[in-house]
Amino acid sequence: MNQGVPVPDREHRMIADAQWNDAELIWNFHQMRHEPRPCSVAICLGSHDLGAATFAARQYHAGLFPTLVFSGGNSPTTAPLYPRGEAVHFREHALGLGVPVDAILLEPKAANTGQNITFSREVLRKAGVEVDSVMLIAMPYMERRAYATCRKVWPEVEVVCASDPLDFADYVKTIGDEKLVIDTMVGDLQRVIEYPKSDFAIEQEVPDDVLAAYERLLRSGFDSRLLTS
Repeated sequence: MNQGVPVPDREHRMIADAQWNDAELIWNFHQMRHEPRPCSVAICLGSHDLGAATFAARQYHAGLFPTLVFSGGNSPTTAPLYPRGEAVHFREHALGLGVPVDAILLEPKAANTGQNITFSREVLRKAGVEVDSVMLIAMPYMERRAYATCRKVWPEVEVVCASDPLDFADYVKTIGDEKLVIDTMVGDLQRVIEYPKSDFAIEQEVPDDVLAAYERLLRSGFDSRLLTS
């Protein structure tokens, strides 16, 4: 993640205003807007965005959960950033932010969201942690897919989705690459649409205006993070 790199202002963006507006519509749809509340545990889903670990540490210090699982192995995108694995680097970051070592569990193998949740559930079981509610902490545009996946693979628990409460423009600033962010959001929306067909997630209703924005962005070439099969 390229912290502190400014996003181009309106006059210097690499994309048209209409594309930016379509992306912002999808950004808003991806967020569940759950009210933060105390949970049995939190699971922070690994990604390229270390900001999720920062936010998880902040939520721990706010007293919203006693146990925090960092989950994630590596992907082609994250391996150069986190060579020892997403969960390992996220854990180290949280320790540096004052989260005590005995509050953190590590799940270092997951390669997708379903595995993040399934493998973390097993880590919690082995640690003897009783769970009736879970806070899923992820990148802002991953909330809806994480929710849909958890409701499928762990339907017994109450799910609260949480992410750093940034607006779209501010989030793009933290990453420093507007096309990468939009490509990834488009890919996540494709997964929200397609994964229920393979029984990977529960179905989510996608409003017509969001679908139209998605199709326009696809036609404009925001497609580098689509499913390949």
